[in-house]
Amino acid sequence: MQLQYSFIIPVYNRPDEIQELLESFEALHGDIPFEIVIVEDGLTKTSKTVVDAFNNKLNISYFFKENSGPGDSRNFGMQHAKGNYFIILDSDCILPENYLLEANKSLQANYVDCFGGPDAAHDSFSNLQKAINFSMTSFITTGGIRGNKKSVDTFQPRSFNMGLSKKAFQDSKGFGRIHPGEDPDLSIRLWNLGYKTKLIPEAFVYHKRRISWSNFYKQVNKFGMVRPILNKWHPSTKKLTYWFPTVFSLGLVCAVLFFVLGFKWLLLGYGLYFVIAFVLALFSTKSIVVSVLAIPAILIQYFGYGYGFLKSTLAVSVLKKTPETHFPKLFFKLK
Repeated sequence: MQLQYSFIIPVYNRPDEIQELLESFEALHGDIPFEIVIVEDGLTKTSKTVVDAFNNKLNISYFFKENSGPGDSRNFGMQHAKGNYFIILDSDCILPENYLLEANKSLQANYVDCFGGPDAAHDSFSNLQKAINFSMTSFITTGGIRGNKKSVDTFQPRSFNMGLSKKAFQDSKGFGRIHPGEDPDLSIRLWNLGYKTKLIPEAFVYHKRRISWSNFYKQVNKFGMVRPILNKWHPSTKKLTYWFPTVFSLGLVCAVLFFVLGFKWLLLGYGLYFVIAFVLALFSTKSIVVSVLAIPAILIQYFGYGYGFLKSTLAVSVLKKTPETHFPKLFFKLK
């Protein structure tokens, strides 16, 4: 099958990010044709002026719609795209020069209807961005890539860097209303329809998370809250490993209490873990500052996700609450 690529990019009040992303499109290597579909999901800061500046350089379609969330905006973009294979990006991503070449090469060699790629930290990122990127991607935390080169059938692509065929989109109806969590939900539904997914390690993006400590906590807390909901919707995907951040966080609290009571070994074990995390961050980032910041980033990730997971599990699995009514902020209303 001849693949015709359409990049789908929802954007919400972030024209500066679109500027950087479109500049990276200009720098892509190779002669593979593609179109870019930008969907403005409601706005107070329009990206139209930025997009207009690239119209003579890139094949861009620009749409505006009322705010209904990133999932619905991605669906809208795919409905209006001309290609037969969609690549979905977040607006805070930057593409490396070989991105499309690597994605296309992998799909030509081993075609799947849905793929995901990892994210990396660009040299221009702030120390905070690099520290959070480490905590979100390192194998020593729960933020590592979900799957590996061999786990073609179990990898859950994430929508900041996700490929999806037109046929798979039409059969699955695309993303649902939950956010975050719309991407693993789509991956699981694709598996149930018989579609394959895979990781393309070489098709990475620079994910420039514009984030503060408080925003990072809110983000991972929501990640934790949606997982029990996904477990309820898709019981076959439940894993004990999803409890790890909760157990880790409760264990750390107990370790501190035991330390006060004179039992030091448990807290020393946690200390060793963070020493290892610091060394790995130093090896990865080559920065002492980033490595120091990685420690609170990991703590926020564990406590934010762990608390969200525990709270949602109690509400959904124990008290049998309806997710849409009990956690309305996790669901967008379609207009």
